Amino acid sequence: MSTSRPVQTIIGEAPVFLEMLEHVSRAAPLSKPVLVVGERGTGKELIAARLHYLSGRWEGGFVKVNCAALTESILESELFGHEAGAFTGAAKTHIGHFERADGGTLILDELATISLRMQEKILRVIEYGEIQRVGGNETLNVDVRIVGSTNADLRALAARGQFREDLLDRLAFDVITIPPLRERAEDILPLAYAFAVNMSSELRRPLFAGFGPRASSSLLKYDWPGNVRELKNAVERSVYRSPESNEVITEIAFDPFDSPFTLADTSRSTTTATAAKQVTPLLPTHLPERLIDFERDLLDAAMQRARYNQRLAAELLGLSYDQLRGRLRKHNIKTSAD
Repeated sequence: MSTSRPVQTIIGEAPVFLEMLEHVSRAAPLSKPVLVVGERGTGKELIAARLHYLSGRWEGGFVKVNCAALTESILESELFGHEAGAFTGAAKTHIGHFERADGGTLILDELATISLRMQEKILRVIEYGEIQRVGGNETLNVDVRIVGSTNADLRALAARGQFREDLLDRLAFDVITIPPLRERAEDILPLAYAFAVNMSSELRRPLFAGFGPRASSSLLKYDWPGNVRELKNAVERSVYRSPESNEVITEIAFDPFDSPFTLADTSRSTTTATAAKQVTPLLPTHLPERLIDFERDLLDAAMQRARYNQRLAAELLGLSYDQLRGRLRKHNIKTSAD
């Protein structure tokens, strides 16, 4: 659960991503608690590591704990340690992660899964810098910077009484929010290329020939609900399935379950399935107007998704650059965020 590896290279040039990295650089030198929030697969662990290695604590311990993977009693023992004989099986003293991270950084991943009782104990560490091992009476002083990471809405949990508001107040001295991949379309192809090159190297192939136009277009059009992690898996899967290293990738294997023999979803009732098939558009309608509205909505959505980069928007819509510009003029679609 602990790591000491150097910070990994982070790829990204989208303005929203660069703004987030600048936020990290400003927060890194502090010893205050920080929250790193973002959807699954956005790279919260990489950002937490960056906070540590850009800080004055970079030579101290860097310890990461996945709170969701441990029961409350085990998590308590892992965080605070325990004395010999504290419970059945505790044959010797165990040094906990707070002590291991003394002078460094402790990452509490999946923070929202911690019980209210444990939240209270963590709050005491933040406020007083003191811990007690399980089964012990001695108070130990620790100097630890806590970085919490989560994909949950902690404010909503606090409003429902499922997360302590006082702990949230202390942890949220500053909050770094990682933008999802769909909001940084400029980074999709550079990330995909980097993942493909690494996978080719792992497969001991002499080169990576690149992505064909169809594959590049499909990478840009996909919404990436699993973010960078999903992109990495899809690209590596596509490279591994490609039989020849000197040929460009023409198809992206988005879904590993995709097969003509995929099992049917038996959990869905026949009534629900039938009702879904029977949904029809409202009629009567004026088809030419509906088509114009539909085209306008698609153009506007593509421009927003591409952050008003017209070449990216054209790729998303399967149009040439000139075709896109013509349609933007036709529908009077704005071409900048302003």
